[in-house]
Amino acid sequence: MSLVSLRALSPPYLYLNQLLNHFTMKHILFACGGHDFPKGAFEFLKTLRYAEPVSVTGLFFSPHDYEYRIPVSHISINEPFRRLKETEPASIDLNKAFFAEQCAFNHIKYRIHDNDGQWDKALFAGQSRFADLVVLSRELFYADNYIDDPDNYLHKALHLSECPVIMVPESFAPFEHLVIAYDGGKESLFALKQLCYQFPQYTDLPTEIVYVNQEDSIEIPDMTLLTDYCRLHFGSLHVEKLHFRTGQFSTWVAGKKNALLVSGSFGRSPFSYAKRSSFMEEITRDHHMPVFVAHNV
Repeated sequence: MSLVSLRALSPPYLYLNQLLNHFTMKHILFACGGHDFPKGAFEFLKTLRYAEPVSVTGLFFSPHDYEYRIPVSHISINEPFRRLKETEPASIDLNKAFFAEQCAFNHIKYRIHDNDGQWDKALFAGQSRFADLVVLSRELFYADNYIDDPDNYLHKALHLSECPVIMVPESFAPFEHLVIAYDGGKESLFALKQLCYQFPQYTDLPTEIVYVNQEDSIEIPDMTLLTDYCRLHFGSLHVEKLHFRTGQFSTWVAGKKNALLVSGSFGRSPFSYAKRSSFMEEITRDHHMPVFVAHNV
């Protein structure tokens, strides 16, 4: 069980815990790339504010990347994009204003980066380097790129981030269950540890650590070490090996009500049996699950 469980503390001790937390503050990067404001991601941000003090930097990018979509030689095609480009600063300003309004209303300390241009990978990487957590929308991050592949920008953000990332669906509801993808490698253990460090308030939730392999004879790697470590951090723990074929895990995890899926990677499967690059994308796309991703930089 976690050393500090907000759910288990009586009011006097809860007050003392909040008082101690006053001297520390989590820095969150709230990244937006689209016309629509990610309200689900902000609802998640509010739940963090209730658990501990946070300071949030809003980073807003233009929804479209014009350098790759405007053919230089065709003026007739350029003109619609030129007009669209002229109107987008107003859209970004509206999102910034709404972000500021909501942060003030919910007593969240915040600042807004003065960037209002196109996707800038160096800027994103640099801001994430000095953040504890990146929060973004799985559904809305660059969803306006109807010509380009919006997932391409999401993958870039996940790859470039130098701190853990949580992708939140627009239908966000408070977490009731944790599902941790484990493959015996250092990336999955790193993600598990980062979850404990980032969200100690969630470690008393029912937690399943799952290792998936089609072969009955293959044992869960380092099972004893894994359970010894996890029992020190989780209050309700179950470790299981699942015998699924490719694609079946997505259906299984969808049955976990309001679950947070934890993974050490996103661009490839965290499980030894499925190497398709689209595995995690299918889960978040088809079931709109929140996913916490942490990888060694």
